[in-house]
Amino acid sequence: MRHTALLTVALALVTPAQAPAQAAPAPPATHYVDCRAGNDTNAGTDPAHPLRTLAKASARTYRPGERILFKRGTTCTGTFAPQGSGTPAAPIAAGAYGTGTGKPHIEGNGARAAVLLDNVQQWELHDLDVSNTGPATTTARRAGILVRLTDFGTGHHYAVRDVDVHDVNGADFKDPDPSGGILFAAQGALTPTGFDDVTVSGSTVTHVDRTGIGTSSTWGRRPEHPQGPGTTFVPITGLRIENNRVADTGGDGIVIQNADGALAEHNTVDGFNARSAGYNAGLWAWNSDHVRYQYNEVSHGHGTRDSMAFDIDGGNNGNVYQYNYSHDNEGGFLLVCNGTGMTSADNVVRHNISVNDRNRSAPYGIVSVVCGPTTRTQVYDNTVVTNQSGTAMVSDNGPGNVTFRNNVFVSSAPGGAPFADPRNAYDHNLYRGVGAAPTSDRSPVTADPAFTAPVPAGPYDVQLRPVSAALREGIPVADGVTRDWFGNAIASPPNIGAYQGPGAAPGYSGYGTGLRAS
Repeated sequence: MRHTALLTVALALVTPAQAPAQAAPAPPATHYVDCRAGNDTNAGTDPAHPLRTLAKASARTYRPGERILFKRGTTCTGTFAPQGSGTPAAPIAAGAYGTGTGKPHIEGNGARAAVLLDNVQQWELHDLDVSNTGPATTTARRAGILVRLTDFGTGHHYAVRDVDVHDVNGADFKDPDPSGGILFAAQGALTPTGFDDVTVSGSTVTHVDRTGIGTSSTWGRRPEHPQGPGTTFVPITGLRIENNRVADTGGDGIVIQNADGALAEHNTVDGFNARSAGYNAGLWAWNSDHVRYQYNEVSHGHGTRDSMAFDIDGGNNGNVYQYNYSHDNEGGFLLVCNGTGMTSADNVVRHNISVNDRNRSAPYGIVSVVCGPTTRTQVYDNTVVTNQSGTAMVSDNGPGNVTFRNNVFVSSAPGGAPFADPRNAYDHNLYRGVGAAPTSDRSPVTADPAFTAPVPAGPYDVQLRPVSAALREGIPVADGVTRDWFGNAIASPPNIGAYQGPGAAPGYSGYGTGLRAS
């Protein structure tokens, strides 16, 4: 008995005491802000006791999974600049609460940004109305929404959806610290910094200076851009810009910089380069690879200092413009302009439609091949028509290395739209009202394309009637593309131009299989 008791005592001495039970972590809180009737002495964690000011809402470091909701029908003045990061399983979100359809309004009142996400990640913004006015300025950088990383490393997961940004009167600053509507900026000089998994969707950007939606980076140096900023290249990855409407921007509409594998689709840009002294385009990239632009509509670019809808610019490699619609741009449809000392190669422009674009400022045209040369640029299966006088159809000021194949080029304007391009290659294109076809085209078609509307005013007007000289006169391109802008299967042999269906009746405006509207 004595030995048994001693053994029990010994075991008790060497067996650790059971740890006390740990309390379960509190669930993520929802925080409420009512800038009209709230009170900053409130806890702010229920809609009956909301906070009142952006300063108080910005003072907290938020935890993963938490939400910050602003009351509908109210206006908050200042900057919402929260701290804290979410996790992949529990991002932090800011949005709206309350009844009614109006989104809560955040007015920056001349601050650097109305909404500033600074060195944080795993954030989502939705259902907000954002502006940033303040006194007129030529020196102040202002933004509606600015997501900024400085010497941060890679920031992950940022989503902006169903947000309206308007009336941002920032100065005409582009890089590396821009003004504009919805901006993502990777900055710093010590720690290579960039973004991964960025989505801007279902949002509007109206009357902003200078960029509508854009990315920028001080980490852009690589062999394709040897004089780029920073000491290395950190591309933005997982970037999607989709289903947005951008209108009345002082400078660029949508510009993607320092990206790899980005997608810009189903966006509308209507009115850009309205107030900038710089060079701007509707939808384009800089120092970016494998970007795909599709199903976008770009119109009413102002001025002839660029102002074209689409642009293959410096350091663009493997980018594709397809199924886009461009019209009524003073700067034209397409710019091919590689930066000095940079590499732009293997870019493709296919299955797009340009109606009534123009550029009357030499050496530009509806299509402009200028600046430094690119490598293996392919422009094919597009339809370019204009009723605008005084413009060249395609113009260059020295560079070559662009091949135009299976395109329809038509002018209905008095005097036509001549080619001012003796250097680039042409093959199996249709020319009408443009003067002499380029001499390099050994298989030109110069007969009437017989559009379904004699003078096209929109994309469905460029479909081809059964008597069209463009039907089955193209040369096959082995690119794996199976449908045209209208949703028709690619003909074999193909038609010349963007329309690949069978001959259609005059005035036909059918949607094919609906690919364009998908």
